[in-house]
Amino acid sequence: MDFSAARKIMVDSQVRVNDVTDRALQAAMLAVPRERFVPADRAFSAYAEVEVEIANGRRLMLARDLSKLLMALSPQSGEKALAIAAPYAAAVLAEAGLSVTAQEEDQAVLDVVAPALSEAGIEAVVAPFSEAAGEGYDVIVCEAAVAGRPEAWLKALNTGGRLAVVERTGPAGKAVLYVKGEGGVSRRELFDAAPPFLASLMPKPAFAL
Repeated sequence: MDFSAARKIMVDSQVRVNDVTDRALQAAMLAVPRERFVPADRAFSAYAEVEVEIANGRRLMLARDLSKLLMALSPQSGEKALAIAAPYAAAVLAEAGLSVTAQEEDQAVLDVVAPALSEAGIEAVVAPFSEAAGEGYDVIVCEAAVAGRPEAWLKALNTGGRLAVVERTGPAGKAVLYVKGEGGVSRRELFDAAPPFLASLMPKPAFAL
């Protein structure tokens, strides 16, 4: 399979047509080998409009949705970024010139993506998703969905820092952008999206007696 050609088709048909006009972001997505972030036997599907499984139910976010999330973050070369459950996003941000840490909590996922992260110069950290690994970030992104406002992640942002994630409590969800200011944190809804939940952060069901 010609992955370079597939990458160009993905950017042309899933990214540019969805109003992702940031040329630096487009160029980064054209350069990063998305097929390296899934097992070899699933590499052929890395550029399709599907959420390809990495391992243990964790999946890549649709390229369309991720590109819109990343554009909303307005990432700038030289900024410090944390990619939580977002290995492909980590590589795209690194290609765009950011200093990136990739946080995973499942070693099985990291075993798949670690070679590509290492080649991209990205530090990989294994830590629970309930807390952000480190602090002082300008950008935080997640490729999976969470049930609500990720307070622990927001604490890891610098003033002026941005966090993009999908929040959902049912079948449908909303991609949202948080911006941390001197006086607090603002929240803006971006678009509809429904990637899989991060299993470890799903709220426990309440049982009525």
